[in-house]
Amino acid sequence: MLDLFHAADDSVSQIMSYIALGDVLVATAGDGIVGHIQIVDDDEAHACEIKSLAVAQDSQRRGVGSALIAAALRRADEGGCRRIVVATAAADIGNLRFYQRRGFRMTRVVRDAFGPEKGYAEGIAVDGIVLRDQVILERVLR
Repeated sequence: MLDLFHAADDSVSQIMSYIALGDVLVATAGDGIVGHIQIVDDDEAHACEIKSLAVAQDSQRRGVGSALIAAALRRADEGGCRRIVVATAAADIGNLRFYQRRGFRMTRVVRDAFGPEKGYAEGIAVDGIVLRDQVILERVLR
């Protein structure tokens, strides 16, 4: 399953900083794990954060990501969270589309969130856009 964490985040040091936190829900097909979503308590009261979400390449566009989001929303709501937040790269147009289609709204931009000091190689590009800024999105649950 560690390969899915690497698919979701290009920084090994960042993955190691959060991999043991919160709950990880998995999606399976046959005997294998095809996706995961990690939910952690946010520092703010009554908020949860999606820390990692990934679906294996050959299982994408089959509803696995949507099912994982739905499961995370249920888990967060049952756990007393009033809202759920997620951070993604501003360069990742696919992720921005994915989360917005599931009811998440942009709340802020963190400039220069991705760089060598955070464990990201210089010059990483997503969809032809250099990885620099991070977008924070949220969905209100209650």
